[in-house]
Amino acid sequence: MTTPNRAKIGAASLLLASALAAGSAAWAAGGEPVHIDRQKWSFSGYLGKFDEAQLQRGFKVYVETCARCHGLKRIAFRNLVQPGGPSFPEAAVKSLAGTYKVDAEPNDQGKILKRPAILVDYLPSPYKNEQEARAALNGALPPDLSLIAKARGIESHAPFYLVPKNMLVDIATGYQEGGPDYIYAYLTGFKEPPAGTKVPDGMNYNRAFASPHMTAMPNPFAGGDGFVKYDDATPATVDNYARDVTAFLAWTADPRLEERKRLGLLVTIYLLITAVLLYLAKRRIWAKAH
Repeated sequence: MTTPNRAKIGAASLLLASALAAGSAAWAAGGEPVHIDRQKWSFSGYLGKFDEAQLQRGFKVYVETCARCHGLKRIAFRNLVQPGGPSFPEAAVKSLAGTYKVDAEPNDQGKILKRPAILVDYLPSPYKNEQEARAALNGALPPDLSLIAKARGIESHAPFYLVPKNMLVDIATGYQEGGPDYIYAYLTGFKEPPAGTKVPDGMNYNRAFASPHMTAMPNPFAGGDGFVKYDDATPATVDNYARDVTAFLAWTADPRLEERKRLGLLVTIYLLITAVLLYLAKRRIWAKAH
C-alpha cells in the first residue's frame, strides 16, 4: 500500500471517528436514549394474524378513550365488518353508523345537509379542521390514528458491531411491529416525573416519549382498571386496554395484513419449488453433456 493511500485511509478514519464522537455528543445533549421493549403480538411473524376478539375490544377502547380527540379518517364502517379485522356483525355496525352524522349530497339549492352515516362512509373525525382541534386542545394537534402504527417505530441502541446481526434476526423473524411496540410503551408510559423534574402547564410526563419526556397528550387511562367495561371475560386492566387498542391501531394501519402474509407465503413456496426444479433440470442437462 502506498503512502498516499495510507494517508487517505487515515484521514477517512479520523473523519469517521469525529463524526461518531459528534453524534454521541449530540445524543447526550438531547437526553438519554429511550428503550422500548418488544412485545408479543398475535399478528407478529410470518404466520401471525389478528385476534378478532382483541380487535373488537380495541375498538371499544378507542371509542371510549381515544375518539374524543383522534380520528380514523381512512377507516370506513364497512371495514369493521370485513374478514381479517374486528368482523363485527353487519347489523351492529349499521346501527353504530346510524349514530353518526355525515355530509349529504347537495340539495337542489346547493346546501349540504347532514344524514345518518351508512356502511360505505368513513368514520367522521371529532373536529372539522385543524384550527378547531387546536382551539379545543390548547394549541395541540391530535394526529389521525389511521396509520399511526406505521408512522411510529423504535430505535436500536445496540453497539454498531451488533447492527448487522440484529438486522438479520429481524429479517429471519419477520419483525415489523416497531410501531405497535412504541404505541404500547407510550400508552403505558404515563408516570410520575422524577424528583426535581418540572412539568410545564399543559404537558404530561411520559417515560416512553422522546427526551425530555414531555407530551401534550394526557393519560387516556387515568381512570385506572375498570375504566372501560369489556363485554367478555378479559380482565379490564390498563395493560389490556393498551394492548387491545394497540392491536386495533395495528389493524387500521394494515387491514390487509393477513392477506398479504398469505400471499407472501405462497410466493415463497412457489419460488422454493421453482428453485428445486431448476436445480434438478440443470443437473440432468449437464449430466448428459458429460
